[in-house]
Amino acid sequence: MSNNSHLFKSYGVKPAAHSFTDPQISPPGTTEPAPLDAKIQERNQELVNEYADALYDASAQEILEWAHDNAPGKLAVTLSMENTVLAELASKYLPDSDFLFLDTGYHFPETIDVADQVDQRYPQPLIRAKPLLGVPQQDDRYGMSLYSKDPAACCRMRKVEPLATYMQPYSGWITGLRRADSPVRANTPALDIDQNGRLKISPLVTWSLEETQEYITDHDLIIHPLTLAGYPSIGCAPCTAPVAEGEDPRSGRWAQFTKTECGLHT
Repeated sequence: MSNNSHLFKSYGVKPAAHSFTDPQISPPGTTEPAPLDAKIQERNQELVNEYADALYDASAQEILEWAHDNAPGKLAVTLSMENTVLAELASKYLPDSDFLFLDTGYHFPETIDVADQVDQRYPQPLIRAKPLLGVPQQDDRYGMSLYSKDPAACCRMRKVEPLATYMQPYSGWITGLRRADSPVRANTPALDIDQNGRLKISPLVTWSLEETQEYITDHDLIIHPLTLAGYPSIGCAPCTAPVAEGEDPRSGRWAQFTKTECGLHT
């Protein structure tokens, strides 16, 4: 191929800038949130109306036993791999559930290693929900390091939309939300319904970070090594920073932005 760079210098002609797609436009092939049978949606709402208040301050065991006995279909246990408390509890109280891990392509290597250990340790299948685009494809379409320019769009394409796609077989999901995590989560219900009509069940909602760590120690659970190195809350590597002692555990997430949530729970 001939080198025409002299043309740009001699005549002031500049090569055309690469035109990137607006990050508000999801890539072709992105699916709408998985539909849920109308009768199951109706039953889920009835369950929330009847039991949400009673379960608000219930123990993790009580909440999971309730889910096992009442959920009108299969449940997904969503795991961030920051810790494996949910995996341990679900192995005892929800043996028919599936484990679901949002494999964003940006995780710390240590997070992927924890996921691999979970896959080996527990009998439930570990489903790795991946975005439609790999990181190189996203960079090519939307520009390098979208997370640094529009983290909300990056989270939408790499977390929110994949979760919506992979939730199709399930009537509800188990989350690791805790009220102590941040002021935004202070009033999180133990039992709720998401925007697509699925049950959203949070058995750890009353736990403190200290209680979580105590459970990990007492049950000899898999430990994410970064939790011992100043990372009490762990997400994607580019958007997670260590936190000083005494600071909000989630203050290391999107530290350079006003953003505090990825969009899965808002």
